[in-house]
Amino acid sequence: MPRPRLEDVAAHVGLSSASVSLVLRGVPGPSERTRQRVLKAADELGYRADRTASLLASRRSRLLGVMVDIHSPFHAELVEHLHTAAEEVGYDLVLSTQTRTRDEATAVETLLAFRCEALILLGPLAHASVLAELDRNAPVIAVGRRIADADLDVVRTADDDGVGQTVEHLVELGHRSIAYVDGSRGDIATDRRRGYRNAMRRHGLAEHLRILHGDGTETGGEQAARRFLDGGGLPTAVVAFNDQSAIGLLAAFGRAGVDVPGAVSVAGYDDHALSRLACFDLTTVSQNAEEQARQAVTAAVERLDHGRAGSREIVLAPSLIVRGSTAEVR
Repeated sequence: MPRPRLEDVAAHVGLSSASVSLVLRGVPGPSERTRQRVLKAADELGYRADRTASLLASRRSRLLGVMVDIHSPFHAELVEHLHTAAEEVGYDLVLSTQTRTRDEATAVETLLAFRCEALILLGPLAHASVLAELDRNAPVIAVGRRIADADLDVVRTADDDGVGQTVEHLVELGHRSIAYVDGSRGDIATDRRRGYRNAMRRHGLAEHLRILHGDGTETGGEQAARRFLDGGGLPTAVVAFNDQSAIGLLAAFGRAGVDVPGAVSVAGYDDHALSRLACFDLTTVSQNAEEQARQAVTAAVERLDHGRAGSREIVLAPSLIVRGSTAEVR
């Protein structure tokens, strides 16, 4: 059975192809009654717009390229919200993954090969000068990372403040021996580490500063827990770079019979879906993924459709989400 064409929809409702095209493209003009008739006919006939042909005709792809770390649950949540935000303004996404064997440069090259008009890079690690050079080819929106001295758009949360809120919460619960499990390299890890140090010093706890190496994975969290347990001395509370690392801590403490939060409180960062499960019930920091995604798409559209020039940084306030993995010190 041949695929229904726009002309078939027009014949079905007795309108011109031009009028039907206006409705299907969402262009103002046709009445609401006409719009409903056309949409109903398109649905009944199973009509689907030939997006490739229309894009070729307009010489635009209307595609936003998104670089995503395949191992990050938070990136997965961001992508879901990015899809919604892009569809609302008539754009679609092309995803290119960063993996252990596929670096950022390869991921970005793929997005450009697919004629993406703007690039939304989630947690990029490339040097600011590299990103600035890339922005000369297509607008770049860096999400989640502070980037100084680069003429491109940034959407992020105040990571140092988020960790600071967590330390503040633990201090209010009576904790003094508060350790931190670090993340991998990059500005995000640097900002969160600084937030821990500054908050501890602010509360007169500089002598309790304790930072363990980590890599932002569950395995890294498990390894940090073993260092605490194997003679390193168990603090009363641990703040982890992200939820994945915190979940690794919880798993290792559970296997060792260490009660959380009875013996040690644990907190993460990102508020991704796993942290909300009853088996983890993790105190964490929300980055407001939905708002980050909306701001990132808005920044791209302003550059592409409205000609905005220059860079802009949007810094969102993080919020602490208190759950059952933290409690008063015993």
